[in-house]
Amino acid sequence: MRLALGLEYDGTDWNGWQTQPGGNTIQDQLEAALMKFTGSPHPTICAGRTDAGVHARGQVVHLYTLVDRSAWNWVRGLNALLPQSIAVRWAISVSDDFHARFSAISRRYVYRIVHTPTRSPLLQRHATWFYRPLDLELMRQAAALFVGEHDFSAFRSSECQASSPIRRLVQFELRQSGPVIEFHLAANAFLHHMVRNLVGTVVEVGRGAQSLDWARAVLAGRDRTQAARTFPAQGLCLEQVEYDSQLLCVPESKFVD
Repeated sequence: MRLALGLEYDGTDWNGWQTQPGGNTIQDQLEAALMKFTGSPHPTICAGRTDAGVHARGQVVHLYTLVDRSAWNWVRGLNALLPQSIAVRWAISVSDDFHARFSAISRRYVYRIVHTPTRSPLLQRHATWFYRPLDLELMRQAAALFVGEHDFSAFRSSECQASSPIRRLVQFELRQSGPVIEFHLAANAFLHHMVRNLVGTVVEVGRGAQSLDWARAVLAGRDRTQAARTFPAQGLCLEQVEYDSQLLCVPESKFVD
């Protein structure tokens, strides 16, 4: 059968999702746990290959297996074998038509900035610290410029392997809760470093270093060298991956004896 898993992880101490020779990645840890749990190798495919230091609350993975166990048995068994910073939240059998990456309708990320005069030791693993004054309303106006279908070449990394830079950004909103500013972005898909580069560009406008006209010109110019720096990884979290409900209906979390 084909099995889908929902993962949550703190990416601080890991070299991203994708397997590497050293084994210090989320995929390596998950597949090692699967090997111990089932006694056989189980290659996995994820919805979004997060970078080193990036977190996930709603990562989705699929795999093939001949092992017939209950969903809760998969969850508890794998979590007993995974490091504390990685957890399986749910497991569900899906049809062979389901693909964690290619079946995804949209992906939603949140980037968090701690906007305080001094750094926060309690928040520093999951948010980027920024101490300069920021104009939130101006940043909201800048963010709105990027909503829609565009060529996002100015916001992709040089290592991006996507065949096309065209993406449809359906949400780019700013919300503030106490000292934390959250950037909520949703799109059909994202380019490598796209979220972190967009956030960096909006912050440049918000701190008064650049104008709204500059942000428009960067998007139109399609030149990565003209955009802002890539913001740090620790502020980024993959919050949710959306699928057609006929392919994947995420099970409700509940306590089980």
